[in-house]
Amino acid sequence: MKVLFIGGTGNISTASSRLALTKGMDLYLLNRGKLKVDLPGATSIVGDISKPETLTELDTHKWDVVVNWIAFDVNDIERDLELFKGKTKQYIFISSASCYQTPLSYPVITESTPLCNNLWDYSNNKIQCEDRLLKAYREEGFPITIVRPSLTYDTVIPIAIGGFDKYNTADRILKGKEIIVHGDGTSLWTVTHADDFAKGFVGLLGLTQAIGHAFHITSDEVLTWNMIYKILADSLGKEAKVVHIASDFICKVEPSFTGTLLADKAESVIFDNTKIKTFIPGFKATIPFAEGIKRTLKWLDENPERKIIDRDTEEKIENVLSVYHTQ
Repeated sequence: MKVLFIGGTGNISTASSRLALTKGMDLYLLNRGKLKVDLPGATSIVGDISKPETLTELDTHKWDVVVNWIAFDVNDIERDLELFKGKTKQYIFISSASCYQTPLSYPVITESTPLCNNLWDYSNNKIQCEDRLLKAYREEGFPITIVRPSLTYDTVIPIAIGGFDKYNTADRILKGKEIIVHGDGTSLWTVTHADDFAKGFVGLLGLTQAIGHAFHITSDEVLTWNMIYKILADSLGKEAKVVHIASDFICKVEPSFTGTLLADKAESVIFDNTKIKTFIPGFKATIPFAEGIKRTLKWLDENPERKIIDRDTEEKIENVLSVYHTQ
């Protein structure tokens, strides 16, 4: 099977690239050639997807599957429709579970949960991308599959504030500083290791039955935010000094946190993975957060330069704590 990944070496996608290769897929990675691609067996195509003049090599190929890991707005989709109409048997768009209805009217999410998130441009843009692709599927037969990852991690720390590609909150835990946990910490969430996500995702590659369908792929492990932060602190060998602060308050003091909180992580969410399990029999996430986060921290420890402490994020955390303690 001849597969093109646009992207393919990021936090979520690298695990899927590796698994695709172990399955014997003929994997091509489109990249700008600025970073070394350490995926033996993959073929690298140098080009910038946003600059058509650099994509002449793509014209020589036809694909069984094209996956765009880095499409974020409708312009990206219009470009891809032009590039791949008639040249791929399946086009997979990486959307986001943050597209689901916010706030939720029912906490258990299935793929039929409405898509509506007016609090975050990122999510709204992804929804518009999905709408455009569904139109192309209905009216032109363009062979789409939509995948909506939730909070998926491998090389990032999956927490709400001071995490992801930043090491701020982990550093604060190590130094005995206060950290912020939104709300009272009892709302429910799911974090998914990229290796588990890959098991479901790679199963969709080339799957004819998946054309026209949308899927989310998550772990079935449900944790409170208090548990997520405690597991992180335990994995660091420290006890976290948690300050619980309402999400509304946090976002009023620092509006830049609105996307990750009020638009995404402020309320309980439980994912029903029945659909992906039906299409990919045997799919099961097997990496608990307590194990997965240790892998992430080990990877960060192997190269301290990966531990990015962002000054702007640190100032925002300190500002929220200061305003909260002086109210």
